[in-house]
Amino acid sequence: MVKVGIIGAGRIGRVHITSISTRVRDAQIKTVADPFLSEETAAWAKSMGVEHTSKDYTEIINDPEIDAVLICSSTDTHSPISLEAIRAGKHVFCEKPIDHDVEKIKEVISALEGTNLKYQVGFNRRFDHNFEAVQRAVAAGKVGRPQIIKITSRDPEPPGIDYVKVSGGMFLDMTIHDFDMVRFLAGCDATEVYVQGANLVDPAIGEAGDVDTAVITLQMENGAIAVIDNCRKAVYGYDQRAEVFGSVGMAAVGNDSQSSAVITNSDGVTGEKPLFFFLERYMDAYGKEIGAFIDAIENNKETPVNVMDGLKPVLMGLAARKSYEEHRPVKISEIEEEKNV
Repeated sequence: MVKVGIIGAGRIGRVHITSISTRVRDAQIKTVADPFLSEETAAWAKSMGVEHTSKDYTEIINDPEIDAVLICSSTDTHSPISLEAIRAGKHVFCEKPIDHDVEKIKEVISALEGTNLKYQVGFNRRFDHNFEAVQRAVAAGKVGRPQIIKITSRDPEPPGIDYVKVSGGMFLDMTIHDFDMVRFLAGCDATEVYVQGANLVDPAIGEAGDVDTAVITLQMENGAIAVIDNCRKAVYGYDQRAEVFGSVGMAAVGNDSQSSAVITNSDGVTGEKPLFFFLERYMDAYGKEIGAFIDAIENNKETPVNVMDGLKPVLMGLAARKSYEEHRPVKISEIEEEKNV
């Protein structure tokens, strides 16, 4: 049984508390820590089987009984807490991104060198049953050589403007999941990024210096062309689709919904809308990613989404931002040289 501590008891922290308590057999949550922990949240955590709650996350870092730390706090704390946990000899699961600053990610990479500690980044969509099926089909050669990859990712409603201002921008906050997904489906890295972006959903997002709608094209190492389309608002729900078209076929997945029922009558043909948001769509995936992390610890295996997998989508996000600002294609190598990666 791997004892874990969870730092951060906000929305994503609660997701992991729930998924570990209900879906992960070989992990036990000893402590949940959050400086803003309310009595209500503490009571709920204990009702989920958490042994101890605290407002001081260093209790987790300094506890010799805790084997692994889940970092679910605000983005600006991810890399500093990662470093503290690594220095304390803890395995680390870190929600994305590790940091918006490549230099800080490099510090985490350096800290892991020479250790046998496991480090996993929370790109949970890799563990979704739909995307897993497409990736397996591509890896097995069922579509032949990938030629065109399409990813659609649209949120049901935009985030609050206060969040937008500290999010790092859409490319490092929202699209970063799709950058990871295109690497996952293609089985290789991107070499070049080109972005067309716009502010079409909320003028306040534009005033904050960000976009809310974008189409991103990528050149992949294997020759495939990838297209990602993003929007912060889809009135019909959480729109998450993917397609890989290849030399001998195609693999594609649509949205999950409450049911597959289709009603046909004199009014027309209607079906369910997509599940509303990521909590409904990806709850099983959250459990599976933590299960994989625990398995890597128990069986001394490489984590399926390692620290380098955490770095590369950030480089892609920085290239995307540069492409949007400078109205030109940007090679990933340009960002790597700039950041000395």
